[in-house]
Amino acid sequence: MKDKARDGRRASWRRRMRYAAGGTALCLALAIGAGAKIAYDVSSLPPLAGAAGITLSPVVLDRNDRLLRSFTSKDDKWRLPVELADVDPLYIRMLLAYEDGRFHEHHGVDPLAVLRASGQMLTSGRIVSGGSTLTMQVARLLREGSTRSLQAKYDQAITALKLEETYSKEEILHLYLLRAPFGGNLEGVRAASLVWFGKEPSRLTPAEAALLVALPQSPEARRPDRFADNARAARDRVLARAAGALVISAEEAEAAKKDSVPAARRDMPFLAAHAARQAVTSNPEATVHRLTLERDLQSNLEALVRRYVQSLGPRISAAVLVADHATGEILASVGSPGLLDEARLGHVDMTEALRSPGSTLKPFIYGLAFEEGIAHPESFVDDRPIDIAGYRPTNFDMGYQGRVTVREALQMSLNTPAIQLLEAVGPSKLMARMKRAGVSPAMSGDKAPGLAIGLGGLGLSLKDLVTLYSALAEGGRIRPLSLYRDSHGLPVRPDRGGQDPLLPLLDPIAAWHVGDILTGLPQPWAAGAAKIAYKTGTSYGYRDAWAVGFDGRHVIAVWTGRADGTPVPGQTGALSASPLLFEAFQRLKGERQPLKERPAGVLAMTTGELPIPLRHARVAQPESTAQSRPLKITYPPDGALVDLGLAQGPQEQHALTVKLEGGRRPYTWFVNGAPVETALFRKELVWTPDGAGFASVSVLDADGQASRIDISLK
Repeated sequence: MKDKARDGRRASWRRRMRYAAGGTALCLALAIGAGAKIAYDVSSLPPLAGAAGITLSPVVLDRNDRLLRSFTSKDDKWRLPVELADVDPLYIRMLLAYEDGRFHEHHGVDPLAVLRASGQMLTSGRIVSGGSTLTMQVARLLREGSTRSLQAKYDQAITALKLEETYSKEEILHLYLLRAPFGGNLEGVRAASLVWFGKEPSRLTPAEAALLVALPQSPEARRPDRFADNARAARDRVLARAAGALVISAEEAEAAKKDSVPAARRDMPFLAAHAARQAVTSNPEATVHRLTLERDLQSNLEALVRRYVQSLGPRISAAVLVADHATGEILASVGSPGLLDEARLGHVDMTEALRSPGSTLKPFIYGLAFEEGIAHPESFVDDRPIDIAGYRPTNFDMGYQGRVTVREALQMSLNTPAIQLLEAVGPSKLMARMKRAGVSPAMSGDKAPGLAIGLGGLGLSLKDLVTLYSALAEGGRIRPLSLYRDSHGLPVRPDRGGQDPLLPLLDPIAAWHVGDILTGLPQPWAAGAAKIAYKTGTSYGYRDAWAVGFDGRHVIAVWTGRADGTPVPGQTGALSASPLLFEAFQRLKGERQPLKERPAGVLAMTTGELPIPLRHARVAQPESTAQSRPLKITYPPDGALVDLGLAQGPQEQHALTVKLEGGRRPYTWFVNGAPVETALFRKELVWTPDGAGFASVSVLDADGQASRIDISLK
């Protein structure tokens, strides 16, 4: 047993002597023995690419250069771009104090450190401190090779000397900040700070800075989410060294040791997923992509949309787009409740999807009518059934309001007045104005645009609607939207082929009239001068619900529906989209700005004060589809006994519905000779009798035709 122990001690002594001899040999070779060879080997190395040769993770930044989203690098690393100025100086001081106190004195290899490390190993029998400089560590990271052999150590030293010859100390330190390993696929101090602390490395606590210094020495064995004790012990050693080097005080070191280490990895920032994906896809070679989005607003609206769709039901999605209509910059773009929400097809960006816009184009029909003098907001127009070359639009509720003002027609979103005005203006003019704004509506087939486009018979995106309403908010001036910024932070305007981006979409007076009318709609959560001009829309078959609005600075558009285009029965713009629109306005920072002042030349008059040609909208008088058919009450039949349960008293459920066919609207109804409804455009009368007995019901149409029935009620 004694012989074995003695042999073990001898073997240990031989290993120490061999290590010491190797370190001493390296030191001597560097110092005196091989100066010429070292110089030759350094000069023989090819140029080192430095930071330009490092594959980085693409990052997408907001308008203030804050991180929205990042992607893994081409070699599947989280290796984010970072500059020295982006990192807390405390971390830099701790790093140098712990890893390389003579970093600014040596030229890549520190002979004193090598001698110190060799002496410590010789006297203690184990490695106490390394002889590698920070520059040598950078050389190892760039070469991505082992340094266990003396030859590898020599190659590392040669590379370090080449680095010092090629780059400044700051540039070498920058390389370390980019390539230092921090566990898993994390490389670089910025990725580590985001994943372990959930924040940028610009401001770190002493405990956080010390942990980031400690991890690269053994990134897997010290991962705080797996080996918390190892991570804490290594961190505390860094704190002790930093206190000894007077980087921090002893009291600060002791207080920092009481901080816990992170228990789990955090996710990388994942905001504006669709817009970020689009930015990287459109320019895959770029590392930094700058957007006009505002991170806090984007985050708030994403959370709002995720919460809001829960009340709409399963599979229903939503999208929100916010822009500054004064500059055209897009401030928030929420394409779905979540990119990974498969049930709602969250990967589909509904800000770009082409859908039927429903009634959201009506304001522009009215604006063109105002511009051409066809109508004034207080002009009369008839809401009644029309037939224009076989096109027979009806209102959403299948009823008609009769004679109304143009203001009322737009506020109630009546269909037949809008189509009459569109016929007077011309569908091609509406299409031409949209294209002038850079909007390219999708049409089915090669036919010329028809009147159906006024009620959503084309395809537009949420972004298209924001473009159009931005022009409306800017007094009719077209302001192309911008999502991207250049390296100077200025918005990048889309190429319009030399066309003036400030061409008018509408005359300023016409645009103001439209905005003024739209502020007359109900104003949830708005008061005083903070009114919002807005319009809702519902596409055919309840497939899409829309709401678009603007104040004096911002325009917001909202879409709700199913991304696969299937109907959502009962969904309307007013019920599903407008509440989300107003909640989105509440998320805007600061006080909302009032709408633009009334421009000069506006005719602020009542209908009776208007010039005679403007008192009625100059639209064609439509022919009734039933004009040639005789007027006749079809239900109940003449002489019928109708049981309404009147013995229980007059109640709403005891109402009698009388139906007719033919004749020409409007109709006037009489019961027992007394008029009960006048100027009625519906082909039915709903009447609640006072009690049982006989009743005579008659109707008179616009041409004087009459029909009558006598019935008994019980």
